[in-house]
Amino acid sequence: MDSNCRMNVRRCKPSLVKPCEETPSTILHLSPIDSLPVLRIHTRTLHVFKDSPSEAAPAAIVREALSKALVLYYPLAGRLKPQTYPLQLDCSNQNQGVLFVEASCDSTLASLNYLDDLTSIPFHLLLPEEHESEPEAEGEALVKMQITEFASGGFVMGLVFCHSICDGLGAAQFLNALGEFARGIDLAPTIKPTWDRDFFPDPPQNALINHQLAIPNPPPPLPDYSLQQSNIDIPMDRINALKKQFQESTGITCSAFEIVAACFWRSRTRAVYEASCNNDQEIKLVFFANCRQMVEPPLPKGFYGNCFFPVRISGWSKEIGEASINEVVKLIQEAKSRLGREFREYISQKQREPESDPFAPPLDYSTLFISEWGRLGFNQVDYGCGPPVHVVPIQGSPVIPVGIVGSLPMPRKGIRLMTWCVQEPHRLSFLHQISQLFL
Repeated sequence: MDSNCRMNVRRCKPSLVKPCEETPSTILHLSPIDSLPVLRIHTRTLHVFKDSPSEAAPAAIVREALSKALVLYYPLAGRLKPQTYPLQLDCSNQNQGVLFVEASCDSTLASLNYLDDLTSIPFHLLLPEEHESEPEAEGEALVKMQITEFASGGFVMGLVFCHSICDGLGAAQFLNALGEFARGIDLAPTIKPTWDRDFFPDPPQNALINHQLAIPNPPPPLPDYSLQQSNIDIPMDRINALKKQFQESTGITCSAFEIVAACFWRSRTRAVYEASCNNDQEIKLVFFANCRQMVEPPLPKGFYGNCFFPVRISGWSKEIGEASINEVVKLIQEAKSRLGREFREYISQKQREPESDPFAPPLDYSTLFISEWGRLGFNQVDYGCGPPVHVVPIQGSPVIPVGIVGSLPMPRKGIRLMTWCVQEPHRLSFLHQISQLFL
């Protein structure tokens, strides 16, 4: 797609989609993890479908399915109550719902290469967040959705989701249920949703007062690193070759994510610090791991809230830059092996010091975040025309070094590493370092 791409998108006025049946009028309590200030953000994704359902227009099918899915997932139609900790969710207003926008584009998805080139997507035209204030209900919708139909078939779902209500696994669970209703399954979805937000004990009241958790302080100003965006497409045969090398060297197996994370961290470290006069700085790699099975008893399959914990790996730039990929993979595996113990210690603490909050690692140039999207379940969602050919995460901040591990657009097999991780002086060196590993 041309970097000067112009798309003519026509939007209808936003509306609210409500549950098609009466739902409980209640106030729900979220967990302390849901209530973390760092999660009071909205994640944004584009879901690209090559074809359209044959029965009706995509927007009409998704709208009807959404009204059915919200009967079971009625909390997603609610509104957060401000100034509460842990957060509370108001589900008592029958005028609440999901913000829904219908749109059309006179271009074809094929002419836009199915939005394959993230750097040239005018994603703001495909997301529902640039619109006028919401109709009818007070407060911001937890879920906002735009269905944009393209000429000659196909559509894009632009989705904005409040992270305080769902993590990635939970959001994908909801979309898969939505897909089942869209395909005509009018009974219950395969996975029945459960709330279960009481798995995490609330902090004592004195901790809330002392640490001012009820009304969080404004976040400190973020540095402006002007991070450059780059995609690295990795064929599966190269991933499998590196996994095989690791197994032959160590006698144990590793995952594709661990291989990609190790290559990513070492490549960035070399690019950023080898040319520096002070090339031996403390650096960190951070990612978040699902902890549903680490709760006692484990959370049910239908749980769709936030239940994860940061895996943190620390090292020195010279050490990581000179290490083999196998050595970096072992560091990652060692950190993951501590996850269960660290998570259980965290949720059992009676008082949590804000300055040692594991969910708030330093947001500086020496900390690299990586997130895995390919296994969440977004790529299996089917509204009656097959799964998406492409799921595009939209990076929320250009100032936090990050990489997102996703899947290559169909029909290709492999991994796409989407990165916003280096400043311009380090970009070419980073791309050279990482491409050498995946050639």
